Amino acid sequence: MFQSFDAKTDPAQGRERLPRLRQWLAEHRLDGFLVPRADEHQGEYVPPCSERLRWLTGFTGSAGAAVILADKALLFVDGRYTLQAREQADPSLFTIESLVDLPPDKWMRLHLTRGTRIGFDPWLHTIGEAERLADSAKEKGAELVALDRNPIDLLWKDRPELPLEPAEIHPAEYAGELAADKLRRLADAVREAGATFTVLTDPSSLAWAFNIRGHDVPHTPLALGFAVIAADGAHRLFMDERKLSIEVKAYLTQLADLFQPDRLEPELVALAKSGAAIGLDPVLAADRLRQLVEENGGKYIALSDPARLPRATKNEAEIAGTRTAHRRDGAAMTKFLAWLDRQQPGSLDEIGAATAL
Repeated sequence: MFQSFDAKTDPAQGRERLPRLRQWLAEHRLDGFLVPRADEHQGEYVPPCSERLRWLTGFTGSAGAAVILADKALLFVDGRYTLQAREQADPSLFTIESLVDLPPDKWMRLHLTRGTRIGFDPWLHTIGEAERLADSAKEKGAELVALDRNPIDLLWKDRPELPLEPAEIHPAEYAGELAADKLRRLADAVREAGATFTVLTDPSSLAWAFNIRGHDVPHTPLALGFAVIAADGAHRLFMDERKLSIEVKAYLTQLADLFQPDRLEPELVALAKSGAAIGLDPVLAADRLRQLVEENGGKYIALSDPARLPRATKNEAEIAGTRTAHRRDGAAMTKFLAWLDRQQPGSLDEIGAATAL
């Protein structure tokens, strides 16, 4: 079934894990740590190995964050999850705050004290978000400290492996445009922005640009990875080759040089040292990428993901596919509503209805 209703969490887990995190922070001269729901790609849905907020707090919602200090721990959620957060996270350990009205950067501006050192994983915060957090800390005389390793990853002994679901080629008849032509458009956009490269960090942009699909995260057909788009057409794709069949690998090697994901940092460092101007989307790209560029002599250019607008502009083949999907889904919904109308009032709950659908 597409949807699962298993909770797979326990409010009691924070009672053992929170002290271990605080001990690690104390040993590394840190007063606090930020735990976002995000992964390295800033997607709404993340693979099990990136469920750090769930591991620490028990909260399973798709949006949230935590601020952990020596004497308090706060869990920030939006209005969808207020009741759920109080059920899944131990209220004696975590104070629930509003992610909308008082997000972590605003909370820090109000409550941090001078000299406080707050650690964060720069892979899990966008450039823009890290700037806001740093500004809030600076305003209070505190310091935002970028960490080389995420302490939760070190403490999470049974952390799942990275997903290795097979990537697939999205047929041109459904895409409506060859990947080679899309990549030429992206290269032109990079050149026109005054950059030599840009990094695509959003797997949706990779899916569109390379005409590929995958199964690495729930609910969306994405293959996780990164791409460096070059103004001169010498593109690089960073994706675990264990996901690639012989056919898919042969297809992708016609479009870009293939690298394992752990080669992204050294490749970006090499480009920066060569003096490259590298575009990064401050809303999407991890702050770690900006650090690598600026610390190694490269020029960081704030550049919106050049694939976002093109992939939102549907061609005739994509529009036809959308119409086909709507007809198919509409027929299924009509059958479901007819079935629902035949059920005895009070005999069905929400999960039962969703299961039938």
